Amino acid sequence: MEIAILALGCFWGPEIKFSKIPGIIETEVGYCGGNSSITTYKEVCSGTTNHAEVVKLTFDPKQITYEEILNKFFNLHNPTTLNSQGPDFGTQYRSEIFYNDDNQKKIAKKVFEEFNKKLSGKVVTKISPTTNYCRAEEYHQKYLEKN
Repeated sequence: MEIAILALGCFWGPEIKFSKIPGIIETEVGYCGGNSSITTYKEVCSGTTNHAEVVKLTFDPKQITYEEILNKFFNLHNPTTLNSQGPDFGTQYRSEIFYNDDNQKKIAKKVFEEFNKKLSGKVVTKISPTTNYCRAEEYHQKYLEKN
């Protein structure tokens, strides 16, 4: 199994969409790219933590490749809007690919370039190493209580 961590606006919609894709084994909502490895939704919304809302995907590369996931990523949101998706505004709603190794970085750059060319150079998606990922604990706890 492999991991992909993607920021494409509010994490709820993308989590549901990715969870329905064959080869995606597990999804989890969280935060990544911020100043610390522990944060809360309230802190992230304050705009001071530098975290993005993300979906963490565990996937089987025999069923779906990282490149296929990134193609879906670019098609599931608007990668040309800076720090916003739909009605959501703020740095936590940015478009960003967090890579876990050099191979993911290489693939991310390739797919980015393809979409940037299709979208006339307007893609604002960042490509960054995975730093300070943390699960959205308050939402995870509510999920556990319901199930």
